[in-house]
Amino acid sequence: MAYVTTRDKTRLYMKEWGTGRPVILIHGWPLSADTWDDLALTLAETGFRAIAYDRRGFGRSDQPGQGYVYDIMADDLADVIAETGAQDATIVGFSMGGGEVARYMSRHNGHNVSKAALISSVVPYLLKTNDNPNGVDQAVFEQMMKGLKADRPQFFANFFKMFYGVGPVSHPVSDELVAWSSSVAMQSGLLPDLACVHAFATTDFRPDLAAFRVPTLFIHGTGDKIVPIDVTSRTAVKAIPQARLIEYDNAPHGVLATHKDQIANDLLGFLRA
Repeated sequence: MAYVTTRDKTRLYMKEWGTGRPVILIHGWPLSADTWDDLALTLAETGFRAIAYDRRGFGRSDQPGQGYVYDIMADDLADVIAETGAQDATIVGFSMGGGEVARYMSRHNGHNVSKAALISSVVPYLLKTNDNPNGVDQAVFEQMMKGLKADRPQFFANFFKMFYGVGPVSHPVSDELVAWSSSVAMQSGLLPDLACVHAFATTDFRPDLAAFRVPTLFIHGTGDKIVPIDVTSRTAVKAIPQARLIEYDNAPHGVLATHKDQIANDLLGFLRA
């Protein structure tokens, strides 16, 4: 196994497939780098160098008792970029991983990054406030934390049905994939789970948007019930000059699985443009 040791001595599990221009993949909550495997394999087979790592507290990475704020998680991304020697890289963030992309662009001036992509991303600001009236009510996040503390396995079992848009009629992924996602989520720690809910719920990335000075792609499903598209990607794309948004009609949050072929095609087109 390969690990990157960050500036605060946290070990992050990392995998690296292929050669060529680097594409760094940052996973969503509460999963791991393994959720990128389909896309990473496609990238490796088409001439790119796919680099995916487990966020601190998740997957096979260390679970320190601190550091689950976006400044530090953006520093972790900077350390991955430095350790791998990635230059002219594209950084791709899914869900809460979009926050690391945004904070990296501002905190580290987009160093060694030539393109950015945000998929089902929480950027620019999720929480409902007086100046963000269309955001998600604080009570939703409080209920998430309550469910995690009460019974994490049960919470994840229900959460991933919504994540992938599974319902009485709709079943875009297999039962086995839902079960696997729950098992990956259980590799994380309760403290990181709770701290990251707080981070992605309350961090305001609107000031970070001015730091996007590279071509930027947003992909988001219009049926996303985890991270609503109106308050996130549709808002963010208007504030970034070189950005465009591809909307997946009625798609749920977990498009890396439900729309994996479309994701691969759209991202490859962006990388080659």
